[in-house]
Amino acid sequence: MRTHRRGLRRTLKALLVLAIVLVVALAAYVGDVTVRQQQEVVIPAPTGRYPVGRTMADWTDDARTDPLAPRSGTPRELSVWLWYPAAPAPGAAPARYTPGAWSGLHLHGPLGLGETRFDHVGVHAVADAPAASDRFPVVVLEPGLGLAAPQYTTLAENLASHGYLVAGITPTYSANLTVLDGRPVGATPAVNPQESDAAAMRPAADRLVSVWAADDRFAASRVAALDATGRFAGHVDAATTAYLGHSFGGAAALQACHDDPRCAGAADLDGTQFGTVVQSGLGKPMMLLASQGSCITGTCRPSNPDEQSERDAARSLLVASTGPVWSFQLDGAAHFNFSDYGAYYLAAPIRYLLGLGSIDGDHALTIADAYLAAFVDHVARGLPEPLLAGSTPYPEVQRTAS
Repeated sequence: MRTHRRGLRRTLKALLVLAIVLVVALAAYVGDVTVRQQQEVVIPAPTGRYPVGRTMADWTDDARTDPLAPRSGTPRELSVWLWYPAAPAPGAAPARYTPGAWSGLHLHGPLGLGETRFDHVGVHAVADAPAASDRFPVVVLEPGLGLAAPQYTTLAENLASHGYLVAGITPTYSANLTVLDGRPVGATPAVNPQESDAAAMRPAADRLVSVWAADDRFAASRVAALDATGRFAGHVDAATTAYLGHSFGGAAALQACHDDPRCAGAADLDGTQFGTVVQSGLGKPMMLLASQGSCITGTCRPSNPDEQSERDAARSLLVASTGPVWSFQLDGAAHFNFSDYGAYYLAAPIRYLLGLGSIDGDHALTIADAYLAAFVDHVARGLPEPLLAGSTPYPEVQRTAS
């Protein structure tokens, strides 16, 4: 009996020690997260020769009734962020990452404690700076489903620094947050495809991608009109437009390019393809940049019906397309490494939930920057680009068959 009691005491003591160790470890981890959440972070620097400016606009497409709005008969309204080659005053301070109500893009509740505070995220663009001299081709950039244009600041700033006027769209009622006239507007739950598998959601996704593609074309036409007056008068080369996007925005970019005769080319960053372009193909230059194991290049080995559906769509698109195609995979990258989520601190559980890969976040964005700039330089300006030809300094990039 005594032996049993001594064994029980030893067990209880061991459990107590273990509990204390776990509490101390948890407290240390929480303390580390709290410190890192408040540290200053600067997104990767643009690599082009131009300083970057940034301004924002709210545009209404009176020619379209918004099929996503909660009230019927509402015209389609969009918030558009413009990044552009600039000539800022010496010493001008960079803009805030998410000014005003846009700060609501920060993760809410307990999750927000594990993400860099957005007032501690540094960018390089100067708000409302004068435009640089010269005329600049147009790039339309669309985010992934639920996300917003500011969350792609790294990609947008880099393209602007290479001499492009970048229009970043936040798709109203699909994004978790957009801001119109200073007023936060959330997603409409019934808007976004909700089916449990890719094949079942395809009809709804096809309908939604047509709305987003129309947003892209509308934004391109409004940017073209800016050449007539104001800050961008004489600075817009509207004859040349490229469409780019991440995730669902990548699908929209391909569809917009398919529908727009002015399109010089389109790039899809890890986005499953939807819309009529999947069957009819693209006659313009196209770049697919995928995360590791992604099916958007048509080269994966499907492990489930969703992946099978994604690969089938990619292969249909590639077979039907008549324009040149460049197709790459970024090893170590996961789906959200193409957004700013890769640039700032996220606690380990949040990184896992969001889907960030093992690759260094800044490095992944630097690679995406390089390939997007190479693609747009080639299709918009006709420049030869070794990256597209397969000569790369990045061992993480694998060229896939297309």
